Amino acid sequence: MTTTESLEDFYKHKFNWLPDNLQQDLGHFNVFRLNDYQSSAGAPGQYSRRGFYKISLLRGHNIYHYADKSLDINGTTLIFFNPQVPYTWEPVSEVVNGYFCVFREGFFTESSRKWLQELPMFKSGGMPAYVLSDDQFGQAGQFYEKMLAEIDSDYPYKYDLIRNYVSELIHFALKQQPSDTLYKHTDAKSRLTAVFTELLERQFPVETTSQRFQMRSANDYAQHLAVHVNYLNRSVRATTGKTTSELIAERVVAEAQALLKHTDWNIAEISYSLGFDEPAHFNHFFKKNTSLTPSAFRKV
Repeated sequence: MTTTESLEDFYKHKFNWLPDNLQQDLGHFNVFRLNDYQSSAGAPGQYSRRGFYKISLLRGHNIYHYADKSLDINGTTLIFFNPQVPYTWEPVSEVVNGYFCVFREGFFTESSRKWLQELPMFKSGGMPAYVLSDDQFGQAGQFYEKMLAEIDSDYPYKYDLIRNYVSELIHFALKQQPSDTLYKHTDAKSRLTAVFTELLERQFPVETTSQRFQMRSANDYAQHLAVHVNYLNRSVRATTGKTTSELIAERVVAEAQALLKHTDWNIAEISYSLGFDEPAHFNHFFKKNTSLTPSAFRKV
């Protein structure tokens, strides 16, 4: 299972410091010049999901690994990373320059957050990378320079202005053509399995009786990941030796056992929280996978 890098992890790993207001600022935003944070060529970061959005403008030779896809670009890229999909980027050339900004979803207003999630570059299965010319690199770079100027200013409404610059940068990208040269990585099956596992695990633990496990079938995950269900099944079986349905069932059983042992919820409440329409369906599923009824397991 891939891990999730939080903003706290990001600052500690990249800069060995934390902003004073990071814990309190749910809508945190920051922007950087890449020259202040330079990775060695050939040394990719951890392939994982992040707990924040990231928009990078990079010039150089880089390989981007995003979900089960990879993109090899020697030039300029404007690339959008969202908290839902694992990714990393691998600098190939010795010198890579540019900018990047990071922000939590709360940086935008409630109405803007919905807009953000529906954008093509942030949708699951979308193409997040935009290959730019040198002139376009300069145009996009101006947005980052404006953000950098404002982030250090004393202007009381600077974050309103920065939000506008981020929106302008997004619209700048939308006017371009996203790269359609994504190719399957040689380890695409493992990557797809990692994304599937991350998506499955993200729905747990179930912490309240009103919470409900929604994605119960292989087809649910295939649609979310924008791949054919047969390809997902083949990838998962090749990587784990088990079917997608078996892994889903194993995780649901594990959660059911935890709820039966560590909560006082009744069987109907547990049944509902795990996505079953009827307690009888949950009883049948649980007994099929454990040889015990939920009530009998609770007494063991």
